[in-house]
Amino acid sequence: MMFLDSDLLLSALRALTPILLAALGGALCERAGVFNIGLEGMMLMGCFTAVATSWFTGSPWLGVLAAALAAAGYSLVLAVGAVTLRGDAVVLGIAMNLLAVGLTSFLLRTVFGVQGTFDDPSLAGLPLIGGFTPLAYLSWVAVAVAGVLLSRHVWGLRLRGVGEAPDAAATLGVRPASYQYGAILLSGVLCGLAGAQLALGNVTLFSENMTAGRGWIAVVAVMLGRAAPLGVLLAALLFGLAEAAGFRLQGLGLPQQATDAAPYVVTLGALFLTTARRRRRPRPSGARS
Repeated sequence: MMFLDSDLLLSALRALTPILLAALGGALCERAGVFNIGLEGMMLMGCFTAVATSWFTGSPWLGVLAAALAAAGYSLVLAVGAVTLRGDAVVLGIAMNLLAVGLTSFLLRTVFGVQGTFDDPSLAGLPLIGGFTPLAYLSWVAVAVAGVLLSRHVWGLRLRGVGEAPDAAATLGVRPASYQYGAILLSGVLCGLAGAQLALGNVTLFSENMTAGRGWIAVVAVMLGRAAPLGVLLAALLFGLAEAAGFRLQGLGLPQQATDAAPYVVTLGALFLTTARRRRRPRPSGARS
């Protein structure tokens, strides 16, 4: 059996979707001047809400809608704290991630009366079209939409202006806070969709901390892709390939602990290479040594 084949690529594309959706949300925040590292917590809230709503209603699409709304509502913690109250976005993001882990674990016990994992045969998952869920196709379309939005649409151009020079944007009649709120809420919606894909598409269950660092990987994808939609797509694809390769290696007999580490090894390697490349760039002639 060949290691690199079409099945590995298909598996990578399935693993790509939640990372890509969350990373696109992070890219919008980055363009607005808000460093959002709360993607993990927003995704986890989306996971639980999608499963709970799908189980109670019998409709995975209501689960997707509820996940998007719940994650968007949860993103208001970052919006109010970082934009309105001028708090530290990094501290708020870390707190949101920790809160989401504890809150979803508590709700798992309260709502379903179980610990660890909720898995029920009656839980409705997302349908597959050509081997992928509709959210996978939506993520690919979202890359193109985000690219056009940020490069050609007035809203996207103003959003970039707010992120690069908020005071200058304000002098032109643009309200930076409104655009930052919009970017954070959109990131919440995208993270909610990412959580729904993970819990109702990739699998059909909820387990404690099931995002397993994918939100942090999405943050790294934003950094590697420099918050550009196409760059984010390529970075997310790299991590999707790493995750798919890890599962393939596990099937070949490698320990699960080693294969689970594959995406994070790729993350560290990509960050190392990116940092090294930036340091090797020649400085301007007028710069100080």
